[in-house]
Amino acid sequence: MPAEGGKTDMERIGLFSEMEYVTVGDKYVSSFNRPFNDAASKNKQMLPGGSKAMSNLQAGYFDPHFVRIFEGEGYVNLNQVRRRHMMEEAKKNLGKAFLPSNGDKKPCGLGTYYGTIGGPVPFFSTQLKPRDKYEVPGKNLYTNPGKKGTGYGYANITIGKQFSHSADFYDAPKLNFKKENEEHHRLVKGTPFKSNLYPREYFDTNPYLFEKALPPIKKTEKKELLAQPFKPSSPGKKAGGMKAGTFDPYPSHSADPYVVKLASQTSSKGAKIFYPPSGPKSRPTKSIMTLNVKRALNTKNYKTASVQSC
Repeated sequence: MPAEGGKTDMERIGLFSEMEYVTVGDKYVSSFNRPFNDAASKNKQMLPGGSKAMSNLQAGYFDPHFVRIFEGEGYVNLNQVRRRHMMEEAKKNLGKAFLPSNGDKKPCGLGTYYGTIGGPVPFFSTQLKPRDKYEVPGKNLYTNPGKKGTGYGYANITIGKQFSHSADFYDAPKLNFKKENEEHHRLVKGTPFKSNLYPREYFDTNPYLFEKALPPIKKTEKKELLAQPFKPSSPGKKAGGMKAGTFDPYPSHSADPYVVKLASQTSSKGAKIFYPPSGPKSRPTKSIMTLNVKRALNTKNYKTASVQSC
């Protein structure tokens, strides 16, 4: 539509023509049947020529010829420098190189000195040292000849006096233990003490353990079923506007004329003025300073927040 100045909207915006609508009139293609990369199967594709392997040949590099890093510097041959250094070191030698007179000796085995420089060591020799002749010492001094007998069944054979005979019963330990046990039970009074504070496990090893005596088994009483149905002794009474159908007799009549009570005759409790209960009581409130501290310092920034920010 032309505006008031005679120009169209496209001319006022600065466009030569209205933009085309690309999607108008196109055929709908489902995303399920649409190829992943449609442009990869059309026209010519880029052929990189395969991967290059690193080698000493020029084909292993991207450049057609080897490019030097520094241009115009002098070329130095490391082998030539190494040879010059060896020749200068050889001039310092006064004579020929040292050569041993003979080759290295190899040992024949453990315990041999063949192949060593010093030879055998006299300290490690297996030869025995000279010793004095052994003289047998004399016999011990006998003060009294030994007593005859082997020791079993012979009297007065030991050095000291003969032991006196004492009777020892065969069941003496058993009889002594029986007497001590009887004396112990005689002195015991009452049942053994059991503390309630003794430490126990959370769960008993025996789930069926019960310290107290079990109560007697209750016998279930069998109810005798009545053979005949229940019949009341007399038929039920019907209410006929009086107390003939009730269990209790009719109450006695009291003469009470109907008179309207005045306000002055009401009880003193009902004459009080009604006061509604008070409103909700006040609760402890936090100060403004505490609220500001909680807003500035919370669980997310309590590590990074400084003291001045609080």
